Amino acid sequence: MGISGTFNFMIVFQVEHNTQDNSSSTRKRDGVGAGILEPKAPERNNRRALRDVGNLVIRGVYGKSQQVNRPVTRGFCAQAYNVEIGNKKKPLIDVVPKRKLTNKPPQKAKPETAVIEISPDAEEAKLGTQKSSVKDVQISTSVLSASSQVPSGLVDKTKKTQIVDIDAGDVDNQLAAMEYVKDLYQFYKMAESSIQIHDYMGSQNQINENMRMILVDWLIEVHHVYKLSPETLYLTVQIIDRYLSTRLVHMKELQLLGISSMLLASKYVDIWAPMVNDLVCISERAYSKEHILGMEISILAKLGWSLSGPTPYVFLGRFVKAAMADKEMENMSFFLTELGLLHYGMLKFCPSMLAASAVYAARCTLNKTPNWDETLNFHTGYSEPQLIECAKQLVSFHSRSAEVKPNSVYRKYSASELCSVALLAPAKML
Repeated sequence: MGISGTFNFMIVFQVEHNTQDNSSSTRKRDGVGAGILEPKAPERNNRRALRDVGNLVIRGVYGKSQQVNRPVTRGFCAQAYNVEIGNKKKPLIDVVPKRKLTNKPPQKAKPETAVIEISPDAEEAKLGTQKSSVKDVQISTSVLSASSQVPSGLVDKTKKTQIVDIDAGDVDNQLAAMEYVKDLYQFYKMAESSIQIHDYMGSQNQINENMRMILVDWLIEVHHVYKLSPETLYLTVQIIDRYLSTRLVHMKELQLLGISSMLLASKYVDIWAPMVNDLVCISERAYSKEHILGMEISILAKLGWSLSGPTPYVFLGRFVKAAMADKEMENMSFFLTELGLLHYGMLKFCPSMLAASAVYAARCTLNKTPNWDETLNFHTGYSEPQLIECAKQLVSFHSRSAEVKPNSVYRKYSASELCSVALLAPAKML
């Protein structure tokens, strides 16, 4: 099964009517037909002007400063002590204790000098108290410093190692959403467990693991020809597996499920989704437009219109950034991850585990030292021993990718624009 011919597509907005024939369907965009501009209806001035209620200013209330009568608080003590009555000032409140009147002039009170005898024991106790208070301040300061530095990836004082702040270069980039990155990936970690796909192949009596591999390999080729975004491919495979885990699918409907899932995923991720008629052509007209749209409705009904589960691509972008990878290592990580998408047995690993193992296997393949550091451990949440099993399977897929058919992933990543990472020797240590 493959794609024949060269596809040249022109992306337009198309309003498709299911009841009309494909040959007589028209394409319109904002009242514009096939080169003919339809006249617009005359505008009528029967609309009320919109007003922003929050911007209304009531003059006289906010326009002028008003004098507000409030109790006098500043200097109240001074005003209460001296109140002018006629030409004399008398105390309003007798706050000074009365003294006996004498003929002697008032003497100024001498400042009392407090003499405190400090024994050596008392002095040592006092110094010990001061030291303990200073020690407490240092402890609380160190706690605050650690709590502010460890989440941002500056210093991990407990392990005496340095964690690189991978978001330091995105301080001025508003699209990076630095304030929410930590919370987002905590949510992704929780959400991936809720959509974990169980073993469904035993309940399917019409399809097997090899058929699924052929379907995913063909979809990778279709995805590459249409130049869709990488996330669309990962979401397509996830939709297929989620649907197969809830319903029995006939062997003849498996390809229909694949192209309908890609149509849904591209609508969810990409700006321009492929035309349904184009999907009919690449499937060699094995299915009609009505079949594709019908399967699309069935998928949405079975999945409860929920398509926002985290895929390996969501974690892969973050983990590649944590590895501070160059272009070669980035392509190697994606190559190993797509090899994992082909094989049904890799569904036992959660998406974050698959992405982290691909980065680890890529570092081992390219002989990066160290193979795994504290920065990757911090941002992925996985240690090196946890990734060994999944990484070994990815490396074994890499070693057999040239001989195993189909091998669209191998041919895709053998191109020079993707650094020809598929032609590199697999990691020997794994």
